[in-house]
Amino acid sequence: MTSKTYRLPSEAEWEYCCRAGTTTAYATGDQITKKQAQYSEGLYGSAKQAVAVGSFPPNDWGLHDMHGNVWEWCEDKYDASSSSRVLRGGSWLDDPDLLRSAYRRYVQPVFRNYGFGFRLARTL
Repeated sequence: MTSKTYRLPSEAEWEYCCRAGTTTAYATGDQITKKQAQYSEGLYGSAKQAVAVGSFPPNDWGLHDMHGNVWEWCEDKYDASSSSRVLRGGSWLDDPDLLRSAYRRYVQPVFRNYGFGFRLARTL
């Protein structure tokens, strides 16, 4: 519809955008709260569901939901010998420790989960 080309961000692009110039555990500082992201505390899945994009304040670069809500697929493979892809950001199902800017996980791209989503990037 836009006549533009979109893609998944690389893992490095994702982390750079998530951090928004910070060096702390989260773009929000060394702690994150339920007023800043959707995640579960204590019991896996206790947050019940993802929320609408933009439900929380954006980071300093204007990007919403870089922490929590859904794991985001990245373009990169986990390592050269693997077909698994990197996921970043954590989800509503997870503990806040898994939402840290540097945290990464990987799964096979055929795996589906209510806590997975994606963010699109466009090369300018």
